Amino acid sequence: MHNTNEQRIASGLWLPLMEEFYTLQGEGYHTGKPAYFIRVGGCDNACHWCDTKASWNAALYPLVHINEIINRAKACAAGAVVVTGGEPLNYNLNPLCSSLKAEGLSLFLETSGSAPLSGEWDWICLSPKRKIHVHNDLFLAANELKVVVLEESYLEFAEQLAEKVNSSALLYLQPEWSRRNVVMPRIIEYIKANPKWRISLQSHKYMQIP
Repeated sequence: MHNTNEQRIASGLWLPLMEEFYTLQGEGYHTGKPAYFIRVGGCDNACHWCDTKASWNAALYPLVHINEIINRAKACAAGAVVVTGGEPLNYNLNPLCSSLKAEGLSLFLETSGSAPLSGEWDWICLSPKRKIHVHNDLFLAANELKVVVLEESYLEFAEQLAEKVNSSALLYLQPEWSRRNVVMPRIIEYIKANPKWRISLQSHKYMQIP
């Protein structure tokens, strides 16, 4: 059974599905737009401030055939799908994307960049984590760079990343939720002094929606 599951995952036709839900995008450039979210389980980054730690262990979640996921996604009124995690690029997303594209859906990816790019996307939000290697293809492909800021030193980290992404990528600084009241004033001050950056807020948490 173990080998069978590994083969299923490698094929890209089965994914460890943590949850699916229809909501408004809460962060970054597409804030406020409705989308169907697909969250896959499994992440090796283990950020201590992660707000979805339950997603880390992929073994906790059933392998679901992508046809089931696609049928639910295409029934959603939004016509847009966000694939997130965990770290979704731990998996071969080519079959999922090609099938969703065939249904005429717009596809958005949220990734740390810690695994190679797969799938065809309309928008890629790259959100690297400190001490985690980012694959160069993600720097080149990113439409949006979103850096979560816990403290002052993360601003220097953000600038290092900004030098690596393509010149058309939008640049966002986002206060880490539990420290938002502490870091928000500094982020605002920094963006005013460095206007290439924008602020991203976790608006879904303010609205108390998924």
